[in-house]
Amino acid sequence: MTQIRRQVVITKAGGPEVLKVQESPLPQLNKDEVTVAVAATGINFADILARQGLYQDAPSMPCTIGYEVAGTVTHVENTAHEHWIGKRVFGLTHFGGYTSHINIPIHQVFDIPAHLSFEEAASIPVAYLTAYQLTVVMGQLTDSESVLIQNAGGGVGLAILDIAKHIGATTIGTASSRKHSFLKDRGLSHAIDYNTQDWVHELHKLTDGRGVELITDPLGGKNWQASFKSLRATGRLGMFGISEASATGLKGKLKLIRTALAMPFFHPVRLMNENKSVFGVNMGRLWHESDKVREWMNELTEGAEAGWVRPHVDKTFSFENAGEAHAYIEARKNIGKVLLIP
Repeated sequence: MTQIRRQVVITKAGGPEVLKVQESPLPQLNKDEVTVAVAATGINFADILARQGLYQDAPSMPCTIGYEVAGTVTHVENTAHEHWIGKRVFGLTHFGGYTSHINIPIHQVFDIPAHLSFEEAASIPVAYLTAYQLTVVMGQLTDSESVLIQNAGGGVGLAILDIAKHIGATTIGTASSRKHSFLKDRGLSHAIDYNTQDWVHELHKLTDGRGVELITDPLGGKNWQASFKSLRATGRLGMFGISEASATGLKGKLKLIRTALAMPFFHPVRLMNENKSVFGVNMGRLWHESDKVREWMNELTEGAEAGWVRPHVDKTFSFENAGEAHAYIEARKNIGKVLLIP
C-alpha cells in the first residue's frame, strides 16, 4: 500500500508565501534505506536562499528542501536493519526534509541520545557538523587561541560556541545587542553589537590590535576581506555562507551579484607573506564523504551525551506556517535553531 506524505513545497522562487503544503506518494524504499516518520525538521539559511532562487545546489522548482530531520523509524527493506524499527533517530537528508515521512540511507541515520527531544536532535546535524568542520577539522582551534564567531546567535554560531568552549578557546561573537545576555550566559567571552559598533575596531581593542587565530564567517562579500585583515599571524578564515546576498526576486539576484563582486581574491603570495590561510565549508557538497561525516557525527553525539553539545531550539512552526518560519529567520530574530513540525 502506497504511503502518502505531507510536504512543504517551494512552488516557485519568491517570498515566504510561495511555500505550500502538498501531498505526494512516498517513494519505494530501497534496501540501504529506512523510512522515518518525521517529528521535527530543521531550517537552515541555505533553505531560504533556495526559496529565493539563489541557491545553486537546490532542485528544480517545484521542490521540497531540508537537510535534517528527527523522528522514528517505521519501515526497513533489508532484514539486517530490522533492529532500527521503532528507534528514535536523527539524520541528514539530501533535500526533502520538509516532510512527514522520508526514506533515508542507513549511513545517514543516528540514534538520538536519550535526554534529547526530537526538536533538539533535529537541531544538531547541519549546525554542529558545519561548526565541527569549521573549528576542529579545518580550523584546528586550540585552547590557547581566540575565535571570532560572526553571527554568533544563529544555529551554527551557537554550535561553534559550544565546541570552542569545550576546546577551551577564548570566544568573541558578533550579534545584535538583544542576544548578548543569552550569549554571555551561554559562555561567550566577549560580545560585539554589529548594528551599533564597528566590529573590526572592537575586535582590535579586545586583542590589543593582534586579531584572532580563527574567524568563522557566513556573511560573504566585503566582510570576508575585513575578516581576513582581522586575523592574527597564523590565523585562519573559515567561510561557510553568503547570507549578505539574501533577498527576493530581482533585488536578490542583483544583491547576489554585488556580493559576489565584493568578494576578495586571496593570492597565494599574500597568504604566504601574511602567514594566514582561508578555507571554505559547504556541508551540502560532502555527500561523497559519508565516512568522514559519520566520524564527526559520532564525536558530536558523544558530546551531546557528555553535555557539551547543547542544541538550543528557539522556536517551532507548523508546516502550514513554514512561510512565517522563513520570515522569522530572515529578520534575524532567532537565537539558535528554528524548526518545522509536521
